[in-house]
Amino acid sequence: MAAVAHAPVPASLRSGTPAILDIEASGFGRASYPIEVGYILGDGTSFCTLIRPAPTWTHWDTSAESVHHIPRTTLDRHGRSVAEVAATLNERLRGQTLFSDGWGHDYPWLSALFEEAGCVPLFRLDSLRKLLSEDEANRWQRTRDRISGEFSLARHRASVDAWLLQQTWLRVQEEAEAD
Repeated sequence: MAAVAHAPVPASLRSGTPAILDIEASGFGRASYPIEVGYILGDGTSFCTLIRPAPTWTHWDTSAESVHHIPRTTLDRHGRSVAEVAATLNERLRGQTLFSDGWGHDYPWLSALFEEAGCVPLFRLDSLRKLLSEDEANRWQRTRDRISGEFSLARHRASVDAWLLQQTWLRVQEEAEAD
């Protein structure tokens, strides 16, 4: 199950708006693996897909499932193969840099996806923190919480999280400019 859409683009969308990638996983730690990947580009184009676990990916943490609400059976039924997801990401993201707020987790999960697929990413994943000044980083969490409340975002999923992160970046930029 994959979705490509154009997210609502705020009037304040600006040149240089970062592309954001987010990954949901089977849990945390060395045995965990990606189960959903989503991104939103600077122009508002978004993509999200479930990932069918590779046969050797067996770790499952029920506490992680209680956060993302994606049962393993849903992945088995509706997920796309690891190879298909890696190929799709490379095709759509070639040469781009995407940013993650959880780089320390997302990078190893992305690496696990591409290693299992037998290829390398043709795009770069970097830390979103690199785009923020100290003042902007200090504003980040309360701004994110405010936007989440404004849009009643209860769903913790990759594409929704990527959209929320991009909107938070935009709002933090607006607030910093207003000061």
